[in-house]
Amino acid sequence: MELLGIDIGGSGIKGAPVDLDRGVLAAERLRVDTPQPAEPEPVARVLAGIVDHFGWTGPVGVTFPGVVIDGVTLSAANVSKKWLGLNARDLFATATGRDVTVVNDADAAGIAEMRHGAGRGADGTVVVLTLGTGIGSALFTEGVLVPNTEFGHLEINGREAEARASARVRDEEGLSWEKWAHRLSRYLRHLEALISPSLIVLGGGVSKKSDKFVPLLKGVRAPIVPAALVNNAGIVGAAMAAADGAAAVRHRGLQIDQPAAFHTARQAARDDHAAS
Repeated sequence: MELLGIDIGGSGIKGAPVDLDRGVLAAERLRVDTPQPAEPEPVARVLAGIVDHFGWTGPVGVTFPGVVIDGVTLSAANVSKKWLGLNARDLFATATGRDVTVVNDADAAGIAEMRHGAGRGADGTVVVLTLGTGIGSALFTEGVLVPNTEFGHLEINGREAEARASARVRDEEGLSWEKWAHRLSRYLRHLEALISPSLIVLGGGVSKKSDKFVPLLKGVRAPIVPAALVNNAGIVGAAMAAADGAAAVRHRGLQIDQPAAFHTARQAARDDHAAS
């Protein structure tokens, strides 16, 4: 089964059809620069263009870089404040003419990594962090998602963590890998003290260069691994969320934004892992 996933980021909007059984892109992804300022209507037009590019006629999953509850966006750290309190699901559905499911971007990436990537088969508490324009987070306990955690906004010495340790900050401040790893280590130690994870998965585009900074991370007890799906995790997770949203519409007349069927999929992953 294939569904279209679209990942809205602070600098780019990426989309592609996804093979849900394998957790891989079914076509070359399309990337469009995020309109600046990243206001709702221009972003919605980009989404419509991506849908048209692929000639897509079915449901669409969309990630958003902020808190999402029942299709409404309730935070907007790296995009326009006009998103606050907006029904993004209705906006995107109108713009694209398709059924749309909206999910927090880091939650989507985490769902994909837990089902198809670095978190597959992991027990206990797992946190997936997306290092990009900001720091997104997805928290799982025994495979169940705790949505909208936003751990990138934890304060360290009076500053938000993502203002010190995001991949964007590394680029903007010209930090060496060593200096950035020092900042990231401090953030991870602070996070570990709060949630005691059994596994930390680091995602976002910078995870492609994990060999340059993961070995430099210090003082963290939990194993740290790079995301297996790298920067495609958000697209894959968006499509997974759309699959669950479409099923909910068909069977209960409801549309969901957090994938209700994830726990069932998680058990299937465990069964597959036990059999391998």
